[in-house]
Amino acid sequence: RGYDSAGVATLEDGHLMRRRAAGKLRNLEERLERSPLHGHSGIGHTRWATHGAPTETNAHPHATQRLALVHNGIIENYRELKGELEAAGFVFDTQTDTEVVAHLITRNLDMGMGPEEAVQTALARLEGAFALAIIFDGEDDLMIGARRGSPLAIGYGDGEMFFGSDAIALAPFTDRVAYLEDGDWAVLRRAGAVIHDEAGNVVERPITRTLATSLLVDKGNHRHFMAKEIHEQPEVVGHTLAHYLDFAAGRCALPDGIDIDFAGLDRLSITACGTAYYAGLVSKYWFERFARLPVDIDIASEFRYREQPLTPKGLSIVVSQSGETADTLASLRYARGEGQKVAAIVNV
Repeated sequence: RGYDSAGVATLEDGHLMRRRAAGKLRNLEERLERSPLHGHSGIGHTRWATHGAPTETNAHPHATQRLALVHNGIIENYRELKGELEAAGFVFDTQTDTEVVAHLITRNLDMGMGPEEAVQTALARLEGAFALAIIFDGEDDLMIGARRGSPLAIGYGDGEMFFGSDAIALAPFTDRVAYLEDGDWAVLRRAGAVIHDEAGNVVERPITRTLATSLLVDKGNHRHFMAKEIHEQPEVVGHTLAHYLDFAAGRCALPDGIDIDFAGLDRLSITACGTAYYAGLVSKYWFERFARLPVDIDIASEFRYREQPLTPKGLSIVVSQSGETADTLASLRYARGEGQKVAAIVNV
């Protein structure tokens, strides 16, 4: 994923310390070499600007005197919340939607709430798709994370715990991962995690052994990750096909429980974002050439607004690397709401 700025925050002797830099990660590394951070609890983030210019001031983590946080996603009602907080006397230093969350939680803390209540109360006010990780001044053994629409995973170590945007981010530290479900928020301490659903109930999420390794986040002999991914495509596609092809019988062996009559389909609709959309464009040629099925393909953000007729004999295929792409999930729900069969292709 691209980025235009980066930053880290730690708790040093219980107090929040922060370093940020615009541009390449090397700029942040040089700043940390000049002015190191210490501590045993911390958060980090690489930002791709959506609200506010790609500057050091707008870089994450964002902080108040009470907390520091990092955020993936978009807070859709941030203008309304910002106006409310400014009227209450809060001063904003950045142009980002993320700073609203920091001040909103801080106001709850100032009202006497504990960290967990302050976060849960703030989450109820937020609209949009987001993942958050928060540390608190004076709380060296506490980190709170939350997700709605954007992915967030928990990594389980030995006497240490992690939040990460996905298993690959956690791969250098642990292979034991639990994925938060939509609306979940979690409290991490070194001894473990307590996970709550959106209503605040304590819930369990399965801990799995992930196949992701630190090799996946290494460029190897390639100059760039993009070059690595391009050169790996033949092997990756071959492994994927081999998993579902029965060469002895000369047939495709899909997993059990798929309730789709592929022989009875009369049309396909493919929906995706970014490079997944480009992959869909390639597959359109294959489906039309080999399966003789007409194919529509849409960028997910446009699919549900086009109001195309979806027939009972059609199949909507949604493609997402993470399985969490907000527009693609919205397209999936739209297709289901129209009574169409849906198949998802994900890389998780």
